[in-house]
Amino acid sequence: PGLHAKPASAPEPPTGRSGDITLDAASSEVDYRSNTLLFRDIIITQGNVRVAAERARSTGLDFEESTWTLSGKVRIDVAGGTLQSDEAAVAFERNRIVRASIRGKPAEFSQSLREGGTARGRAGSIIYEMSAATVTLREDAWLSDDGRSEIRGDQLVYNVRDQRVQAGKPVGSDERVRIIIRPRPTQRPAETPTP
Repeated sequence: PGLHAKPASAPEPPTGRSGDITLDAASSEVDYRSNTLLFRDIIITQGNVRVAAERARSTGLDFEESTWTLSGKVRIDVAGGTLQSDEAAVAFERNRIVRASIRGKPAEFSQSLREGGTARGRAGSIIYEMSAATVTLREDAWLSDDGRSEIRGDQLVYNVRDQRVQAGKPVGSDERVRIIIRPRPTQRPAETPTP
């Protein structure tokens, strides 16, 4: 048997410093025998990072060094981008979110581009490294910028800060990279009628 907590009436907006970690859940259960915490309808925020899922499991509330396993409609909002999947693992080190690994059919990533439009990607798994601001798409990876160009490969690394992609094959893979570029239609000058 575990300890059941009743949800608060309405979630309060996060307050405090940008390093504060705010956890809001509809319910929580603590199993002291296995030292496991279970949450339902959870939202974890820290600075500009927001993690939401239907369920979460952790081996404690210690964010010094832990990994949280999330499932069910996982959505992770990071600076300028969004990750969505069925399953995720979020790693904390030194009280900071350092990495998010998502899996799904497919796992998806999107980011608004500075010049307008949206970069969108999908793959079997996606790893977001917070400090490097990179998204690594693996397993049948695909990335597009609103359909103007598409890149496919076994592994694509997208730099969120610089909005650049590096495509290549992982060591030991014979997978090739395929890039499709759709030229923009050219505008013909308007014909002037002859008198």
